[in-house]
Amino acid sequence: MPKINLIGVGGTNGSGKDTVGQMLAQRHGWLFVSVSDLLRDEARRRGQPVEREVLRSISAQWRRQFGLGVLVDKAVEQFKEAGGKYYGVVAVPMRNPGEAQHVKDLGGLLVWVDADPKIRYQRIYSRKRSAEDNKTYQQFLAEEQAEMRHSGDQATLNMSGVKAISDILLQNDSNDIEAFKNSAEQALKQYLW
Repeated sequence: MPKINLIGVGGTNGSGKDTVGQMLAQRHGWLFVSVSDLLRDEARRRGQPVEREVLRSISAQWRRQFGLGVLVDKAVEQFKEAGGKYYGVVAVPMRNPGEAQHVKDLGGLLVWVDADPKIRYQRIYSRKRSAEDNKTYQQFLAEEQAEMRHSGDQATLNMSGVKAISDILLQNDSNDIEAFKNSAEQALKQYLW
């Protein structure tokens, strides 16, 4: 398989993963693929509620059926279908070590983004995109704990496993989005040109 420019971004909820993807798209011509959006679309297609538990279930089902790297493969497929329109593809978020390892096996880079839990909760609570984001702080922390380690087989979420093999760790405790984009760009500089 020919080498493609590929970055996978994992991290805690509300840490700024999408912001890294948006920065790469806006400033460097990368295709930003939200694998969460792929899962949300599938939930809607199935007539299921767009909730974290449903998305976790669909992602585990797909990994069992199509392989642990299925979400990365879907992002790469979109990149290839674009026919050279983009410099590379950034897939966000990586929540399973198998998909994170798949990024690396394809010659890609794995980035982990984190921030203080209270800051992340405030970000999520303030955006309230859907019922998915309407949680108490305790529910937010409990959901995150459930996603940090396998709760079943290797197809389930294990964000700790993704963090453990990440190449670059970014901390995003500021609410200055442009400053974070700049620091992420600086950290990724050697991989962008």
